[in-house]
Amino acid sequence: MTRRFTEKQLIIASHNSGKVQEIAYLLSSFGVEVASAAEFGLSEPEETGTTFAENAILKARTAALACGLPTLADDSGLSVDALDGRPGIHSARWAGKERNFVAAMERLELEMKETANRRARFVCALALAWPWKKKKWPKTVPETEVFEGMVEGTLVFPPRGDKGFGYDPVFVPDGYDITFGEMVAEKKHTISHRADAFTKLVAGCFKN
Repeated sequence: MTRRFTEKQLIIASHNSGKVQEIAYLLSSFGVEVASAAEFGLSEPEETGTTFAENAILKARTAALACGLPTLADDSGLSVDALDGRPGIHSARWAGKERNFVAAMERLELEMKETANRRARFVCALALAWPWKKKKWPKTVPETEVFEGMVEGTLVFPPRGDKGFGYDPVFVPDGYDITFGEMVAEKKHTISHRADAFTKLVAGCFKN
């Protein structure tokens, strides 16, 4: 039995404006006031987990304890078959501190030049954490729910399209002939890995 979300405000534990906008769009029908970690001046914790879920939990709990509000964190990335799952949890780190995903996609193409296997998937883990009320609970670890989603596809080079963010311009989801970078946001939001995880989040925490 998952915990129901009844609060009016939710913090998105991310400094990635693309992720914040996408999550805010997905939450728009629930009347929840959304704010980003950046708006609260929260720094990003070091991602020391070995899985998307572990990193999402770490980010959600850290932000929830810092601001005293329920927090939703996303950890997501690209898993490539020919690279044994890389870049995986290091997807953002491939782009460097400047978040240069043009360079990250160039590295991806270079590392795949010796293989014809272009299968890949985007993976997303969403962690929703509630801070404990100190007057009522002695615990310090926030109660947390985790939901994971995925979208399968193939990689194409060179990148195509200027929509979306991250590796979107090189990823063609199964059943389509355009990349996420060429796809309108409303369409992507219905089929993405984040949408898959979000559907599970809504079923678990937002719907009666």
